[in-house]
Amino acid sequence: MVKHTATSVVTIERFIIEQERLWPEATGELSGILYDMALAGKMIANKVRSAGLADILGSTSDTNVQGEVQQKLDVIANEIVVKAFDHGGRLCAMASEEEPDIIQIPEGFRSGKYVLLFDPLDGSSNIDVNVPVGTIFSVFRKITRGTRGEMEDLLQPGRRQVAAGYILYGSSTMMVYTTGQGAHGFTLDPSIGEFLLSHPNIRIPERARYLSVNDAYEQDWPEPTRALMRRYRGMDGQKKALNVRYVGSLVADFHRNLLGGGVFCYPANEKAPRGKLRLLYEANPLAFIAEQAGGLATDGYGSILDVEPTELHQRTPLYIGSKAEVELVNEFPLPKFVAPGLPERRHAGRAATSAPAAAG
Repeated sequence: MVKHTATSVVTIERFIIEQERLWPEATGELSGILYDMALAGKMIANKVRSAGLADILGSTSDTNVQGEVQQKLDVIANEIVVKAFDHGGRLCAMASEEEPDIIQIPEGFRSGKYVLLFDPLDGSSNIDVNVPVGTIFSVFRKITRGTRGEMEDLLQPGRRQVAAGYILYGSSTMMVYTTGQGAHGFTLDPSIGEFLLSHPNIRIPERARYLSVNDAYEQDWPEPTRALMRRYRGMDGQKKALNVRYVGSLVADFHRNLLGGGVFCYPANEKAPRGKLRLLYEANPLAFIAEQAGGLATDGYGSILDVEPTELHQRTPLYIGSKAEVELVNEFPLPKFVAPGLPERRHAGRAATSAPAAAG
């Protein structure tokens, strides 16, 4: 295991190799996926840095599968990630928030034993105003028997993830990932073009400082959610108030709370009774990281990681961050259905835990 000291320089490649050595049976394929994601992150970071100097700001004339106007950088980032992975032989399929269906590996390229789900540029609505954005990713093992990836491979509960992470493009570019052996952060040194270990074994502070929530939806929240937010703000006299900090870019809000302690909330409401965030591309990978850092994530009914997906672009409510703050959600139980006519959300049993994620 690499020991990070004040005088050591640990690249992400060296760190991944050392992690891989802990698993003699590892083939190196998962390590290769992490290398490829780091490379894609460097390429996207370069595009983000030059966004104000090139014609890549603003929106296109297209909408994505969510019905949202695509930003130009969304399209570029999506293409960068796809091209970084579609020929490496490590994946059998991919899925992106920006595309409606499975992204198959092109004919003529070897199909691997993993699937990748990703949000190429989370927070892209903030691109034009220079707010931090990020790439979020999730990796599962293939579970079907065919050569190519199938929908069943992608629609797995988050607890089966073998790797997950995000790359934040802000004042510095930082990659945080987990393979089930803790959460670790790497900061890109642009002078040498390498991600260097800067935050080994991240632990989210037990004492939360921040509440991240969009108050604009308060009038549409059910009463238990309003009561929960009053508790977070110290308005019922039961706890010290949290400081409200909300960027509107999930990966940026999550990153601040991961390092500083806090809770991010995007509750279901009357206008979005299923929630708004994407289960497979956003909630699952960040929930995996949160748990590995000592935090929690729930949809208001149970663990995010136990939700059984039924569709590729499924949405979900999300409460994620410091453990004690997320556990408060249980004291304000939501009605069984936030809105009439919605099917009950299915959660897998806690027994369906993920296997140790060797870098293989």
